[in-house]
Amino acid sequence: MPVAKVKHFLQFSDFSSDEFEYVIERAKVIKRKFKAYEVYHPLVDRTLVMVFEKSSTRTRLSFEAGMHQLGGAAIYLNTRDSQLGRGEPVEDAGQVMSRMCDIIMVRTFGQEIIERFAAHSRVPVINGLTNEHHPCQVLADIFTFYEHRGPIAGKTVAWIGDANNMLYSWLQAAEVFGFHLNVSTPKGYEIDPQLVSTKRYTLFDNPSSACEGAHLVSTDVWTSMGYEKENAARLEAFDGFIVDSAKMARAAPDALFMHCLPAHRGEEVSAEVIDGPQSVVWDEAENRLHVQKALIEYLLLGRIEDK
Repeated sequence: MPVAKVKHFLQFSDFSSDEFEYVIERAKVIKRKFKAYEVYHPLVDRTLVMVFEKSSTRTRLSFEAGMHQLGGAAIYLNTRDSQLGRGEPVEDAGQVMSRMCDIIMVRTFGQEIIERFAAHSRVPVINGLTNEHHPCQVLADIFTFYEHRGPIAGKTVAWIGDANNMLYSWLQAAEVFGFHLNVSTPKGYEIDPQLVSTKRYTLFDNPSSACEGAHLVSTDVWTSMGYEKENAARLEAFDGFIVDSAKMARAAPDALFMHCLPAHRGEEVSAEVIDGPQSVVWDEAENRLHVQKALIEYLLLGRIEDK
């Protein structure tokens, strides 16, 4: 039977603005402890299981290292090496795994897979990425903006690229945090209105126009995992969508550039932008570690006053 009253983080809208503000503040504390080499082990004898159906660098490293740094243990499961890869029902896997650990991260394809898994889990489930949502990455992006520019409420974020999982998480974040999104997608790769529940965005045919006055410009690879067969068609459709110095010049003078990585210089972003002074992509990548540690701590222990 489905399990009720377990707090999960399956998409950005699962948390309230108050919960996100708390997690961001905790991430600041946890990052400070990490930088000061201060031992902080609130999760001794707790276990995180990481289920990967899609390959990863940053997601695995940040979750596994983060759980160890909190004093717990992390177990890596690839669907190719487990019974999930041999047809075990997702619902059964959710029931079994959640009886043997304290928290689970799943990185998979369809959002409905992780929703079914979580519905049968006794412990919190975190979305490490699905085709529809990438909430941990956008949380790290927002935390990075806070570090460099302060609160994101009332600001403008420009998204240049296709309507992928990053964009849908950004759209949910806009509603929660109260900022506006300028969106420019190539023809044929537009937003699916059925996946959007906010009006805090404006569509632009011209990606340069979308960057006008933006406080943050963000993009992603043109061909995400699972869409490799479309690569040639995408390269043609995305012609002119590279985030280059000319587009960044249209943004606010102190605008930041972000990219969830991996990046392809010369395709979705020019080298002079991603390696330039407005780029914060390396802070952004590192902050996956800190915000996810705060997220895990919150899901397992609730609110903590430790400073």
